[in-house]
Amino acid sequence: MRTDILELLRTAGDGYVSGEEIAARLGVSRTAVWKHIQELREAGYDIESRSRNGYHLRETPDLLLPAEIERQLTTEVVGRHIVYSDETQSTNEDAKKLAAAGAADGTVVVTEFQGDGHGRLARGWFSPRHKGVLLSVILRPQYALPQEAPQFTLLAAVAVVEAMRACGVTAGIKWPNDILIDGKKTTGILTEMSAAMECINYIVIGIGVNVNTTAEEFPSEVRDKATSLQLATGQPVNRVHFAATLLNELERLLKQVRTAGFAPILDVWRRDSVTLGQPVRVIGMNEAVDATFTGTAVDIDDYGALLVDTPTGRRRVLAGDVSIRPHEAAAK
Repeated sequence: MRTDILELLRTAGDGYVSGEEIAARLGVSRTAVWKHIQELREAGYDIESRSRNGYHLRETPDLLLPAEIERQLTTEVVGRHIVYSDETQSTNEDAKKLAAAGAADGTVVVTEFQGDGHGRLARGWFSPRHKGVLLSVILRPQYALPQEAPQFTLLAAVAVVEAMRACGVTAGIKWPNDILIDGKKTTGILTEMSAAMECINYIVIGIGVNVNTTAEEFPSEVRDKATSLQLATGQPVNRVHFAATLLNELERLLKQVRTAGFAPILDVWRRDSVTLGQPVRVIGMNEAVDATFTGTAVDIDDYGALLVDTPTGRRRVLAGDVSIRPHEAAAK
């Protein structure tokens, strides 16, 4: 109902729509219209009311509200159900609970602030309230096997880069899933999965993007390593538009996978990679991983593993058990 009221107010442009007209067009009472208008105001919509004229939408809030995102979507599945909160501990944790309870393919969990945001290898993720895009997408890919799950991380990275390109920003991908602008990190991606022996029950892809964070808002310890879209463009970026663009890109790429497989996605990932062709140092994160070694990142395989040429031969590096850095920086 509130979405329908908003659409009528938007259609009116600079004009007014009477409560009586809204009630008649939506088949509800004027009292019901008034209650919904009040709820919209509480959500942050600036709605002016004038006696004998009706209602006028003056401004929409800078919030990642489902109704605002949905009106910019061109998708059939992704984002057609959006769960919003002003604050949560983790969108991935929320999404996993929803997925376990049967949430539909393409469900999106979005928030303005995460109290316990983290990325790959349990690293923390910082994003001030109302400055980033923090979301998780539930996928139920019936065509994929568990060993193919890492490919969805690469797909998400490509989707982010494409969404940034649509905003006029050129970004690159540091293996496997960090998005860099001018060498500084702007995005983290965390993919988690529930699977049986030969099938995936669901995949949750968590994406955190620094959109309008200023340099002063970054903690001092990461200020020289992190950036945002606003810093890259020199002006604030509409978060709702970026979120919708990202979800549209995700669905476009998912459709491509169903028709052509992951090969085209991997080719785009290679094109946008800032890791391939570079000297790297692979650092084992636990005792199960072989000793730290150096080499040159030459490619990724069909499952997204990094292929590194070393003096003793080519080695295959999995995303889940290593950290990778430029050799020169790691040697300092």
